[in-house]
Amino acid sequence: MSEQKQTLPRKLVGIVVSAKNKDTVVVRVERQLEHPVYKKYIKRASKVHAHDEGNTCKMGDVVEVQECRPLSKLKRWKLVNVVERTGEGQ
Repeated sequence: MSEQKQTLPRKLVGIVVSAKNKDTVVVRVERQLEHPVYKKYIKRASKVHAHDEGNTCKMGDVVEVQECRPLSKLKRWKLVNVVERTGEGQ
């Protein structure tokens, strides 16, 4: 019988692009990758839906999200903390 190795959940930092839904924020996470031929770094982004208990985030906030069990059809992340707050979207 093989034992499964337990891994720590991933943590990502991104910017809140939408906070319109109840208990949900959409976070844009950017990463850089090296082009295989030209060896230049390219920015790539993806949007993740994260659970925000209590609707604490506003649009433009920099937040840290952590991977978790599926909470709904799209939500697979939860809000850990707000790194930086902005005055936008009040």
